[in-house]
This record gives sequence, C-alpha cells and structure tokens, in this order.
Amino acid sequence: MTVRVRFAPSPTGSFHVGGARSALQNWIYAHQHDGVFVLRIEDTDAARNRPEWTEGILAALDWIGIERGSYEGPYYQSSYAADHTAAATRLFGEGKAYHCDCKREDVIARTGNQHTGYDGFCRDRGLGPGEGRALRFRTPDEGETVVEDLVRGKPTFENRLIEDFVIARADGSPLFLLANVVDDMTMGITHVIRAEEHLPNTPKQQMLWEALGHTPPVWAHVPVIVNEKRQKLSKRRDKVALESYRDEGYLAAAMKNYLMLLGWAPSGDREIVPWSVIETEYRLEDVSHASAFFDIKKLRAFNGDYIRALAPDEFAAVCAPWLTGTDTIPAPPWAPAAFDTEVFTAVAPLAQTRIQVLSEIVDYVDFFFLDEPVRDEASWAKAMKGDAAEILDATVAAFEALEVWAAEPLKAALEEVGLARELKLGKTQAPVRVAVTGRSVGLPLFESIEVLGRERTLHRLRSARASL
Repeated sequence: MTVRVRFAPSPTGSFHVGGARSALQNWIYAHQHDGVFVLRIEDTDAARNRPEWTEGILAALDWIGIERGSYEGPYYQSSYAADHTAAATRLFGEGKAYHCDCKREDVIARTGNQHTGYDGFCRDRGLGPGEGRALRFRTPDEGETVVEDLVRGKPTFENRLIEDFVIARADGSPLFLLANVVDDMTMGITHVIRAEEHLPNTPKQQMLWEALGHTPPVWAHVPVIVNEKRQKLSKRRDKVALESYRDEGYLAAAMKNYLMLLGWAPSGDREIVPWSVIETEYRLEDVSHASAFFDIKKLRAFNGDYIRALAPDEFAAVCAPWLTGTDTIPAPPWAPAAFDTEVFTAVAPLAQTRIQVLSEIVDYVDFFFLDEPVRDEASWAKAMKGDAAEILDATVAAFEALEVWAAEPLKAALEEVGLARELKLGKTQAPVRVAVTGRSVGLPLFESIEVLGRERTLHRLRSARASL
C-alpha cells in the first residue's frame, strides 16, 4: 500500500499556524513512508471563498518548504460535487440515510429538552426528497465504533449516543462530513492526520466510509494549539496568521522547527534541531495528548537563535525585503537612492546579534540612510537634560580633533569627556547616542559612528545641541 496523506484547508481567510503544523506533519509522514502528499482546497463555501485566500495558502506552503510541484494537487473540492451527490443518493437508495423535515423546535417540543440531540422521528416515515427535507445518516442503535488512532490509541464511541446526523441539506448540497469522506475515498487517502478538534466527527466519518463500502483510513489526531490562557487559538483573538509571522521577519526554518515542537520533542535535551533530524525522528506515536501552548516569546527567542546562526551574507540576504519593501512588507523610511549596500554590509553583523525578527533591522539601521535620525521622544527627553548640552559641546570638540576616525579613538575621546566631568561612559554617551541615532538603544555606538562618518556625525551632534 502506498501511503497517501492529504492537507485540506479552506480558502476563507489567512493561513492558520495550526494548519501549517498539520501540513508539516502530513508532509513528514509522507516522506518517511515514501508516500504521497495531496493538497485539496475545500472551496465549497462559496460565500466566504476568495481567490486571494487560495493563493495565500499556496504561498504559505511554499514558504515552509511544501512547494508547488512537489505534491499532488491542488485539487478543488467543488470539482467533486457530482461525486458527493452520488454518494448521498446511494446512501438513501440503500436505506442507510433518510429524509427529515424536522426543525429544531420540533425536536425540543417532543423531547422537552433543548440539549437533547435528534430523536430519530423521521427514520421510518418514508419521506422522499423535497423542500425543507435534509438527508440524515442512519446510525446504529447498538454497539461501539472504535477509532484506530496513531496518537490516541483506540478511542471508543457508543453508537447509541451518536445521533442520526445530517449529510446533505434540503437543496441536496452535501455537508462537510460527507464531502470530506467522499473526497478522501476518491483520492485514495490512507492516513488522515489532523487536529484533535475533529476527533468527535471521526466515528461519524468512519461509519460513512464503511457504509460506502470502503475501509476507513488510519487516523491520527494531534493536540490542539492553545494560547497562554489555554484557549484554542482563534483568528478573532490571537495572532495566528502564518503570513503575518513571515512578514514580521520570522525565518521559515525557525517557524517549522517551533511548530513541530507543539506536542512533540526530538531526542536528547534539545529543541533547536535541523529539519533533517525532525524528519528522521518524528513519530506520531510519540506525540503528546496534551494541548500545545503557542508561546510567541519562545518563538521569538527561537527565531533570534536562527538569525544568529546565519552566515553574514545569508543574514544580509534575508534582510533585503525589509530594506526595500515588498507587496506585503512596508517600504523603509528612507528613499531608495539613499540606501548604501556597503554601509549596510559593514553594520549588518552588529545588528545580527541583536534582533529577534528581521523587521527590527529597519529601526537599527535607519539612521545611516536618513538625512536626520528618527527621534524617539522618550529617549530624547531622558538623555537631553542636565549637563547634556555641555557633553555635546565637549564631544564635538573632541571628535573634531581626532586624526583617525575609528571606533577605538572615538571611544577614548568620549571617555576623556566623561572623566573631565567625573561621569562614567554610559552616562556620557547617552546624549551622544540619541543625537546621532535618535534612540537610546541600538547598535554599538562607536562602530556606528565610525561607519556614519565624521561629517554626518558632527552635523548631528551640533544639530542636537542647537535644539537644547
């Protein structure tokens, strides 16, 4: 048997990080078993589907290494509507499904309980299709349905507790449960790897597989991803769009590594590992049952480690979108002609050790490419008080006298300014840093001043002094 797995997202919004994890888990399983990864776009919700969301899914998968051309598909669920309808007709014809015209209020009136599920009232009424008549699957009254699950063992469901569920609307259009099963059968899916939120649907889908004469797939339900309040990640409440992390400057390798740790861990006391290790060691049987906390702070730290591990030329290359702007990344505050590649190359190693996401590069280097630095008002208010004016005057004089414009002489000159006033270097350099860079935190000051140059540095010091 050739292993065939599928990833089946809906194009109704941004690409969820939980979807990205599911895609990677299916991708790895297919590769481990010389199998096939199938991409199916479940686009039957015409009111919410948009072409740009489909392209967003494809682009997001490209970014995490599941590139177009390396998998089967994409297939579109809407193309299989005739198969869905045929399956519903067959189930009705074989007596495995029946039409029902009950409304929710009818069920409540009969049972006297608004929490009771459907009571099977129409099972034997012999209704045919018609307006207001949905199609329900006839579930067994006795016995159990056992789900063979690679993660959770053998969850068992009592059939009597599973109501006769709707598989097609009154207009004949199939619901997710039926369409999903028919598509999986049509595409020869052997393993379904997905989030545990789908586990309650699994006995129903397994019944449909069997009713349609097929052996159900192997199931694997991985833990749901939650926020710091242990709530399931929500698009309305949490930052979940993979695209937003990409455009903020998270590296694909860091994101992939982190996502795979949500419910699983590699061998040894380590978390940051090459993708090849994950592909080799990952086992669905080793995945935890507990909910997985999506810790953004930890992800940022991960990303910072990945950034620091880049070679200098790699770091410069991955920063490029934030230095120029793209369709999804805002342009930097400087004019394109003002950007100097040599200057950036010189200071990039200084920034590489400090940033955690690539978008931070702009604030670290913008003062090199602007006529005047962007002034952070809080930094200015804190640094430009007391004897700041005197320090700036003395610094201008000291820097003007330097014969060699380099980091060490610049530092020595400012230390002398501080010693003359019984000030430590940190206190002395505070107004100088803000005058030159606009901020109180940034790259190493003296290396930055060396690259900025004598003329521009002195101009900014004098300009800041004149503003006091």
